[in-house]
Amino acid sequence: MFFDEFKWGHVLSYGAACKRFKAFHFCVSEFNCMNQISTILQTSTFYSIPKHMDTDAIGDLVDKLKAIQNDDVEDQDEYDDFDDDDDEEEEEEHEPITLGFVDKPKNKWSLQRQYFPSKAGGVPAWLDPLNIPSGGSFVCDICGDPLQFLLQVYAPTEKETTFHRMLFVFMCPSMKCLLRDQHEQWKHHPEKPSRSVKVFRCQLPHVNPFYSPESPQYNESHGPASSGAVLCDWCGTWKGDKICSSCRQARYCSEKHQVMSWRTGHKIACPQMKVSSLVSESNKIGTTSLESHKVGSKNLWPEFEITIEDESEYNRDMCEENTLSNSLISRNRNDDSLNSILDNFQGDADKKSWASFQECIDKAPEQVLRYYRNTNAKPIWPVTSGRPSNANIPRCSYCSGPMCCEFQILPQLLYYFGVDNEVDSLDWASIVVYACEASCDASLPYKHEFVWVQIYSPSTAL
Repeated sequence: MFFDEFKWGHVLSYGAACKRFKAFHFCVSEFNCMNQISTILQTSTFYSIPKHMDTDAIGDLVDKLKAIQNDDVEDQDEYDDFDDDDDEEEEEEHEPITLGFVDKPKNKWSLQRQYFPSKAGGVPAWLDPLNIPSGGSFVCDICGDPLQFLLQVYAPTEKETTFHRMLFVFMCPSMKCLLRDQHEQWKHHPEKPSRSVKVFRCQLPHVNPFYSPESPQYNESHGPASSGAVLCDWCGTWKGDKICSSCRQARYCSEKHQVMSWRTGHKIACPQMKVSSLVSESNKIGTTSLESHKVGSKNLWPEFEITIEDESEYNRDMCEENTLSNSLISRNRNDDSLNSILDNFQGDADKKSWASFQECIDKAPEQVLRYYRNTNAKPIWPVTSGRPSNANIPRCSYCSGPMCCEFQILPQLLYYFGVDNEVDSLDWASIVVYACEASCDASLPYKHEFVWVQIYSPSTAL
């Protein structure tokens, strides 16, 4: 049977499927969506299905999957504590939101901080370049290693104090730490949570010491109004507070990064830097522009620009392209094996949730981010297990006000980062960021926000 071989408990099941979608260059039309299902079902290591099934038969499957999503979920009381009930989800998941896609930047300088970019991978473009998070806030609370930059989203609001507003997401690349993180996030608002994924919110008024109040000129000659803190020569992410005791030039954020740099080249370069009379100007005045700071680490995730598109506009553009494809599909035939597949779907809420999630994603398979703030829409969850309830979402730790869902990071991003499909590779089903609803003006330059990570594995079924 179809779902007898589907590894729902496998940590990599969802991320691997998403990477396969991109690897086969799947399109968003309904005709191609049916071919997608056929291709995935016949090629995935997680599935087993007769290869004689054709596109028409798969069309019937699509229709029936959609019909299943409208059925009442059994044992409804089990889900009463979730942040929204099923009736609300049916309406909210179709409300247009803003989608994020990754693209290689046309110009490297366009991702510098003075252009307020939304970006993924590489190094962060800090909004406040001086008061970067330090101390224990920039390390994984589980293994103690410095966190790696995942992405940042520029999301200003109408308040004067949030004229510029950016959210930064960092995570430990260790899957072992992420699994441990799951146990921590289920704890009821501990005073000192141990997390491997962290989110920081930074905001500035229109007039501030770092940027001109005038709109930036999008050319290479435009620069920020002031310089920033000295950054680590290895990761280019965190403050380089530690200085090499020999050459007094190389700077690092941690002892681990200093050791890694020493082993991969600084051991040879250090004596030359020590006797050299040419001292890097960036180490003197703290310039941190992307074009002047070289990073030693080769393990950073590749850098992309995040471009946005309104979901309603995206659907409207796709509608005309799908018209011809839809007219070519005939749904007159059926297959007994399809009925057995659907019977299995109806018996499991997680499988229904997957079908609903996949229908939504198929509208724009390459999306990596869904932005929800100021909408009534809610996150879409691949599975019901591992979802947070209202009680799991804390109040703002600075103003005690409510937090709202800001955006959701999808596992398609793992494909663009080139993450392998190995058992111990990094993977998630969904990462959802919650931020202070009022975007409160706490005194800290970078404020901790809350993040919920969903992984379908035994560790989430608590």
